[in-house]
Amino acid sequence: MKKYYFLFLILFVYFFGNAQGIQLSEKAEISILTIGPGDNLNDSFGHNGFRVKDPTLNIDVVYNYGTYDFNTPYFLLKFARGKLLYKVDDNNFTPFYNYYVRQNRWINEQVLNISQEDKQALFNFLLNNVKPENRDYMYDFLFDNCATRIRDVLVEVLGNDLKYQENIFDEEYTFRELIQKNVYWNSWGSFGMDIAIGAVVDQKATEWQYQFLPNYVMEAANNATIANSSKLVKSNTRIFKGTPKRLKQNFFTSPLFVMGILGFIILFITYKDYKNNARSRYLDSIIYTTTGIIGVFLLLLWFGTDHSTTANNYNLLWALPLSLVFSFTISKKNLPTWIRKYIFFQILMFALLAIHWITGVQAFAYGLIPLFFALFIRYIYLLKYFKKV
Repeated sequence: MKKYYFLFLILFVYFFGNAQGIQLSEKAEISILTIGPGDNLNDSFGHNGFRVKDPTLNIDVVYNYGTYDFNTPYFLLKFARGKLLYKVDDNNFTPFYNYYVRQNRWINEQVLNISQEDKQALFNFLLNNVKPENRDYMYDFLFDNCATRIRDVLVEVLGNDLKYQENIFDEEYTFRELIQKNVYWNSWGSFGMDIAIGAVVDQKATEWQYQFLPNYVMEAANNATIANSSKLVKSNTRIFKGTPKRLKQNFFTSPLFVMGILGFIILFITYKDYKNNARSRYLDSIIYTTTGIIGVFLLLLWFGTDHSTTANNYNLLWALPLSLVFSFTISKKNLPTWIRKYIFFQILMFALLAIHWITGVQAFAYGLIPLFFALFIRYIYLLKYFKKV
């Protein structure tokens, strides 16, 4: 009987030991890596990852939650609908480091001031999370991304020992304002985002929610405490500084300039119509077709996708989907009487848009201001024109 008991004990120790995975040495360190912004729009907000370094075991690995598979079936459709799965990936540190150095993006490392037990628990969590059956997650730009996952993993592993400090940032920002701190307002990237994302991003964000941006993950960690009120971060080092980049913007290709030209063309044609007591039917058809297509696109982003940021989008007040339906009607010489009511409705929508903007319900792209002004004047002219004919 003792022989079988001893054999059972050996097997139990063997399997239990393997289940625990790799045991880190006392020299092991775990740190938060923060990567600076890059040149492309999707790189504008930076990146985060965990670094696990153990010179005794010759381990130097980075775990990051910002990767996806381009070979995913129906990749573009899933991306557009907000159903694309992102995953945590593990990479050797050296190629990871060199990749961002080549892009001239600064790299910051915060070595965590945690116990050996917590290091092992965090490492075990990452090892388990990177398994094929666990690595995928449904990405959300504001609430579940490569940055928020760093924060959430720390909370999951360290529990109540981890304390994030409050009131560490001087100003309150909306989500949109936080986004625009990373993307120049008069760029096409910012212009496109301001049209596509809705009023949900115009809410004031809490400091906890600031951490959807990598830089705020770094700042919050610097001020956090662990266990007996000691600092969470033991050392904070800029391991690659990079060369400061100058913002290159050509105003003559910017959204504000292009929309200004379009607005001027609409106003010029409207003025000519006014002088000639006429109506440029093809201009109205182009306006209705273009704004209608944009409206249908925004409507699909709101109701046809899982993107949390594209809901409640009041850009639909100027880009009315119904205009697409009426684009052929407005091009005719003889129009039904009800079209005047629809134009009056469009004017009311612009008034409502102004109220939404002034009261802070939703901010709109500044580049659209010339177009808004021109469209409003055009609709006013059409209303008066149809009253006379």
